[in-house]
Amino acid sequence: MTRYIDVADMQQLVLHHGVARMMAEIAECIRADFVRWGGCDHAPHAAMAYGVLADVATGHPTLLSELTITTALRTAATSALAAKALARRNSRSMALIGNGSLSEFQAIAFMTQLGITEMRVFDIDRHATDKLIGNLASYVQQGAVRIVRAASIREAVRGADIVTTVTNDKGNATILTDDLIEPGMHINAVGGDRPGKTELQPSILMRSKVFVEYAPHTRLAGELQQMPEDFPVHAFWTVLARQQPGRDDVRQVTLFDSVGFALEDVSALRYIQALSQKMGIGSTAYLVPALRTPKDLFGCATSARPALRHAA
Repeated sequence: MTRYIDVADMQQLVLHHGVARMMAEIAECIRADFVRWGGCDHAPHAAMAYGVLADVATGHPTLLSELTITTALRTAATSALAAKALARRNSRSMALIGNGSLSEFQAIAFMTQLGITEMRVFDIDRHATDKLIGNLASYVQQGAVRIVRAASIREAVRGADIVTTVTNDKGNATILTDDLIEPGMHINAVGGDRPGKTELQPSILMRSKVFVEYAPHTRLAGELQQMPEDFPVHAFWTVLARQQPGRDDVRQVTLFDSVGFALEDVSALRYIQALSQKMGIGSTAYLVPALRTPKDLFGCATSARPALRHAA
């Protein structure tokens, strides 16, 4: 049997389990998988339009799920996980540059997992910022966060403990310049996620301790594509496994060059599979025929079995 999670099912999971709780629990799945992974040399591709889990021994699919909402959840969960390991412990303010489709997820993850209480937001599209503020209104009303609408990137970044860039610029942009970066900041660089797309001035990387999910992929698709091949970076999983420290001191600038990684997709999908089963959300689909005898595929193909899918 294959568990099938479509968009409506994912919406039900979010409704009944909560965005913040899901991201916190996905973050724990990602942490555990990074530690277990240990930096193997065989990394699968990072981008998928939908998610599939399969039994390693047999190849039999066990989960087919949407991966658009899930990607937003796991991206924010990974960002918060990295910030907990790399940002200063007393971080309370974050600049959020880019207020598009991923921004609310990033904001909620940092509010609920790191205790961020002030969010400075900026986007060149004022309607995007209107949308973000509207979607986070309940958190403001509850007193969980104060949202400051900045007039510029410089105004948003000034004095922030954490800076998240999650823009949708399609080229090699300079969203952050070196003069904006202050000692002790943690930079969560999310938007540079494919070849030819970056957000940071290269000199920012030169002054930062840079952490990556998987260096070969990040050098191709992340901010590292601007740097020489021998530019030094640190594998994030080694911090989670306590094999090396994160930041070295309170004045050091740390940078998480996040491009998305298939391990994080696997972590999120196995979490969604377990949660959907626990909550009874989703359905099952017969994607692989159950043969009475391995040699009689034709008999299975011509048998009278009209129901191909039923409710879980």
